[in-house]
Amino acid sequence: MNKLEIRHLERVEFEPTWRAMQDFTARRTAETPDEIWLCEHPPVFTLGQAGKPEHLLRDIGVPLVKIDRGGQITYHGPGQLVVYLLLDLQRRGLKVRELVKRIEQALIDLLEEYGIAAERLAGAPGVYVAGAKIAALGLRIRNARSYHGLCLNIDMDLAPYAAINPCGYAGMAVTQMRDLCDETNVQRVAARLLQHLQAQLP
Repeated sequence: MNKLEIRHLERVEFEPTWRAMQDFTARRTAETPDEIWLCEHPPVFTLGQAGKPEHLLRDIGVPLVKIDRGGQITYHGPGQLVVYLLLDLQRRGLKVRELVKRIEQALIDLLEEYGIAAERLAGAPGVYVAGAKIAALGLRIRNARSYHGLCLNIDMDLAPYAAINPCGYAGMAVTQMRDLCDETNVQRVAARLLQHLQAQLP
């Protein structure tokens, strides 16, 4: 069984957390245990390494950070659960595409517990409910080790999404758990999602 350290960071600024992920990944060795970090961030837009700046439609005073994950632009804010997966894929025998599918499945299984029918959309990583995005996913792989991860909308102000094309899709609807069930507790969802993620990881 591959050891997995869990870190509950609570609400932390995005950029220092990203730098800490980079540093952890650069310093880790073949013996370093994998880690999962769970947190929330203050309002911030993040733009993936191949992201197009025009997907930020207007300035609403939310900072934009250009980062090194895949994907386009997304939003993080209070009430959204962010889960960073710092995994040695080679040691776990995982290919990137398989890891993405396993993360998506963990989210789908979690939401099913709440009576929410979630699904994948072909060609658009993440998890959707009736065509509206509820969870986004973006990874960076360096030397067969992953960082970045997923974000799940739970109980947040969705208004900032109107200032972007979420994940590069114009007009894409977004949703959150609060609007689909009676769950608004980020820590409770985090604990349940963690169980599903651990079940999906070899």
